[in-house]
Amino acid sequence: MNLARLLVRTAATFPERPALIHGQELLCDYRGLALRAARVGSFLRHDLSLAAGERICLWMSNTPEYLEILYGAWFAGLVVVPINLKLHPREVEYILQDSGAAALFVSADLVGQSKNWAGQPRLRGVFVPGTLDYARLYRAEPMAEPLFRAQDDIAWLFYTSGTTGRPKGVMQTHANLLTMISCYFMDLDTVSPDDGTVYAAPMSHAAGMLNFPHIIGAARHIIPRSGGFDPQELLELAEYHGRLTLFAAPTMVKRLVDYVEATGADPSGFRTIVYGGGPMYVEDMRRALRVMGERFVQIYGQGETPMTITALSRHHLGDSEHPRYLERIASVGVSQTLVEVRVADAQGCALLQGETGEVVVRGPSVMKGYWNNPEATAQAIRDGWLFTGDVGSFDEDGFLTLKDRSKDVIISGGSNIYPREVEEVLLQHPQVEEVSVVGQRHDEWGEEVVAFVVTKDGRPIDAGELDDLCLQTIARFKRPKQYRFVPALPKSSYGKVLKTALREQLAAG
Repeated sequence: MNLARLLVRTAATFPERPALIHGQELLCDYRGLALRAARVGSFLRHDLSLAAGERICLWMSNTPEYLEILYGAWFAGLVVVPINLKLHPREVEYILQDSGAAALFVSADLVGQSKNWAGQPRLRGVFVPGTLDYARLYRAEPMAEPLFRAQDDIAWLFYTSGTTGRPKGVMQTHANLLTMISCYFMDLDTVSPDDGTVYAAPMSHAAGMLNFPHIIGAARHIIPRSGGFDPQELLELAEYHGRLTLFAAPTMVKRLVDYVEATGADPSGFRTIVYGGGPMYVEDMRRALRVMGERFVQIYGQGETPMTITALSRHHLGDSEHPRYLERIASVGVSQTLVEVRVADAQGCALLQGETGEVVVRGPSVMKGYWNNPEATAQAIRDGWLFTGDVGSFDEDGFLTLKDRSKDVIISGGSNIYPREVEEVLLQHPQVEEVSVVGQRHDEWGEEVVAFVVTKDGRPIDAGELDDLCLQTIARFKRPKQYRFVPALPKSSYGKVLKTALREQLAAG
């Protein structure tokens, strides 16, 4: 089934429901959005002569045209390659070459960074939404219906961050994404025509994938005027539109909570805030619930199985009377309905409750493989199980708690130290704003623990205070041997702390 049929179905059933909104301005209803997509698809298929299965790249900020290009590409049976807007032009060039892209869409704010890609062997056009040249797409004769695509055909080619070498293209099929949508409705939330989703995080990632359940539900799609994450703007949009769903990384949640607490803004216009993409610390979640109420749900997934490993429901986040409440809100929830999840040893054998190992997942959400990289595919998927690279353990109730990425585990004197455990403790200090713990090479112990700390007033904290806090809770060998006070932590465009950059700082002295 072609994902474009989701839009066609909703446009036929709810043609006059508001679909696309820019700030507070209604741009089109569902009939209009489907017509735009059908015209974009026609242009790509007939004017550019793109065949089903060819790839188009989107290097774009969050813009009103993003959805019509997505669905237009699927109308034409093409594969969408969303590119992180923060990438360097050389990295974009690599993705264009590796994917064999036939067309590139670039938002106006990125045009100045663009290279002359005319030399790309397969590239037949570069388009900038909002220009007269892009307006040609709207004059194409609309396609009558989307091309047929089998469930195993690729829909979305997502390139990983590439922190350990060249990024890999994750092949997500129509069936993978339909599974993700089904799990969203079963395990996270419902969507009605009175609801809306606001795109404040990059639409090239998980935030953009929230479009699917909201297309099915005939809900509103709101692009902030800023195109990104601004707490004041989001609170104003929530108050104006109401019943909004927001996807946010934990760092974004924290900034939103900071703003609400500082200004007294009313958060009731948010119906649901879906968080994921990094660790949400217990103290941050307790504060978020206290300040903004029970409107949070958590997803845990990765590009290789998008948004579909575990989920932590608003019921469990709000059940503060449960005897293991703190452990539960520190977890990433329980296995989603349509996948199997286990914690395994190096051979993939399931471990017992409470034992720590690698998180592996099996089910129809797991990627088809890595684009043109059978070796990496064979390493990641073994006997049908996706090895995620994340380390965690299940409790007796089926709640999964992540320790860290396997590459982030610090081994000191033969003992494993999980950075998140140390970070959780340090965040209890009233003057600690943010913290990230990494390992540094040590001649005698192999590695030692280093904590990068951002303080609330910008002034260093006495190391003895932080040591005392650690020694009250965790073993002595786990406490940091160094505290480095920094003005900010390096982060990706999605708000995830870049531990690789911190390790590079240490290596550079």
